[in-house]
Amino acid sequence: MSDVDTEPARGKLRKLNLTMFIPLFTVAGVIVVASDARTWWHAVVLSASALAALIAFVRWTSGELLRVAIPCLAVTGLVWPFSVLVIGGGSAFFGILLVGSFVVPQLPRHRVAAAIALVAYIAAVGATRLLVSHEDVSEELIRFVFVPAAVTAIVLGLMFPNKRFYDVVHELEESREREAELAVIRERVRFASDLHDIQGHTLHVVKLKTALATKLVDIDAERAKQELGEIHALVSDTITQTKELAYAQRRLNLSAELENARNLFEAAGIRVRINREGDVDPEAGRLLGQVLRETTTNILRHAQATRVRITLSEWSIGIVNDGAQHSPLPELRGLAALEQRVVAEGGELTVQQEDGQFVTAASFPGRSSEATEKR
Repeated sequence: MSDVDTEPARGKLRKLNLTMFIPLFTVAGVIVVASDARTWWHAVVLSASALAALIAFVRWTSGELLRVAIPCLAVTGLVWPFSVLVIGGGSAFFGILLVGSFVVPQLPRHRVAAAIALVAYIAAVGATRLLVSHEDVSEELIRFVFVPAAVTAIVLGLMFPNKRFYDVVHELEESREREAELAVIRERVRFASDLHDIQGHTLHVVKLKTALATKLVDIDAERAKQELGEIHALVSDTITQTKELAYAQRRLNLSAELENARNLFEAAGIRVRINREGDVDPEAGRLLGQVLRETTTNILRHAQATRVRITLSEWSIGIVNDGAQHSPLPELRGLAALEQRVVAEGGELTVQQEDGQFVTAASFPGRSSEATEKR
């Protein structure tokens, strides 16, 4: 997430805040110093408060305010009574106002109490001006108490929604990160499923053909050589498919899967009938081919089948076999993982076992209706 296009929203907001408000706060600090300072050392003290406020703001934009909260509050909190009692300036509350409005919403608890305490402190310090001033009381109260307290209360009231806004941005960023992590996990699961489809299927076929070649080696050497040649070709093809999968080039061919399934079933002594009710749409063919491959492996592994019927239409496939065990439906992890991918593409995959038959069906009814409407 370091590229410009994937820069976190908080980073962009930080840059925006720094660009917009650093010049504004700097100018405000200069105005406070210029208007209230009577001597150079007054200017130094007031500048320390303005600098502490700028430091607090910069740390606030980066989410590290609490590390400097105490020293910044201490500096600005001491400069305000100094300005009230010594200098006679009523603008120095600017420092404690900024630092306090940044710190209070960040507190883990008692934020409302802290906000009230901050406003009360600024007002109480401003009221001490009456102890050393001989000016008109009402004017002094307005300048040192009412205005600073009111401005502080308003700014604090605005900062609480601002804090919630930043929390929402943070939550959205976390959601985006979790979504990216889930996408990676989904891709890994998809890759593992494809790898299982390729190599699990092949290993089981190799096992069957090896057993067959072993039986034939003494009674039909030529047929045994043929089976061994097919094993060699199958392993070579699997190596090629694995490489294609690793480089994201693999495309399943439904026609090839049909021919492969027919050969496997016939080699295992299972009669096969294929009914084509229509030409399979290429978009659906990839997933339907995966369903056929996984189902073929499951029939060879788990069923004592003698007959298999495969029915194809433009957007669906159905595989029915006999020899299903009279027991609860076995856990078929390959089909369970494949079902998620079919559903994600807008399809349906169902598995049923009844009257000694096992039925596996996959279809894309949504795509079928869309294709009908286009016609």
